[in-house]
Amino acid sequence: MMKRIFLLLFLIPSFLFAQVSKKARPTTKGKTTASTVKAVGFSISGNISGYPDGTPVSFLNAQTGAAEMQTTVKANKFEFKGKVEKPDFKVILFNNQQPYIILFLDNSKVKITGTKETLNQSKITGSRSHADFEEFNNLLEPYQSVFTETAEYDSAKTAQAIQILHDFVGKHKNSYITALAVIRYYQVTEDPVRSQELFNLMEPEIKGSPMGMYIAQVITDAGKVFPDFSQADTSGVQVSLSSLRGKFVLVDFWASWCGPCRHENPNLVAAYNKYKSKNFTVLGVSLDKARQSWIDAINMDGLTWTHVSDLQGWGNAVAQLFQISSIPQNYLLDPDGRVIGKNLRGDALERKLAKVLR
Repeated sequence: MMKRIFLLLFLIPSFLFAQVSKKARPTTKGKTTASTVKAVGFSISGNISGYPDGTPVSFLNAQTGAAEMQTTVKANKFEFKGKVEKPDFKVILFNNQQPYIILFLDNSKVKITGTKETLNQSKITGSRSHADFEEFNNLLEPYQSVFTETAEYDSAKTAQAIQILHDFVGKHKNSYITALAVIRYYQVTEDPVRSQELFNLMEPEIKGSPMGMYIAQVITDAGKVFPDFSQADTSGVQVSLSSLRGKFVLVDFWASWCGPCRHENPNLVAAYNKYKSKNFTVLGVSLDKARQSWIDAINMDGLTWTHVSDLQGWGNAVAQLFQISSIPQNYLLDPDGRVIGKNLRGDALERKLAKVLR
């Protein structure tokens, strides 16, 4: 339930909401920015008027939606203390319902002031990382339509947004928000070469952050031939990726037990039905262990394309080969087997397919 609210956040990339392997889930303890001295931890002092005493306040992990800490309001005030390994997105939720406060938290003394009526406009001070995040949001506020998947394409606005992202990276080489800027730059331009140039400007510690590693993988994968593999389909027959060469193929990593995957499946069904007659198909790679659960999910969700699995869960050999540590994940391949897109979900997949399958 709580994961769904984070999908409304305009500037947080979708990879943050995937089902993550427990052994691969990033930790949340650490530094403010690459150029500052490690702090002992963070403290958050909140003063939000309008909530009665005893109102529950939850401190949520934006990657998992899980509550990391909880407290209650007393005389309009609340407090959280802890430590993060690297600056990370957190959400503060009152009474387990929207609206909410989102912050990009580092190990510093943070003050939050506001009112229940204008909660999403609360003033947040004391965190350099969050100040960078606010600057980033404010710069791109006039260009939100560029990042809205259903908006009509505007070449002038797109060019301006690209320039803003480029300049932001140059100005904030030591900020963790810079990785988010590079992600957005690649999202808009689909240019792995220039995205790599911006990525190279970032300090090593920023490159090693979850977002830094994500964009490194995305721009490195772009244009590469996807290695061949084979696994058994639902009938036990071995199916190889190379047998689909000559088609546009979406290699989709998912599982029956993965909530975000099942939520995304209707979008995949719609895209498949629309483009299957235009040289497009899907190859589902399941990280299931229970064969019947896998087959039941395929039938229940109407996934009529080819599916393979070795039923080894996170130990799936193909998932291991491609270092899959969260799902859903997908790769879009051209007829030559080259990667032309990654983690395309919802309208992003529709827009990409419409572009390449004209």
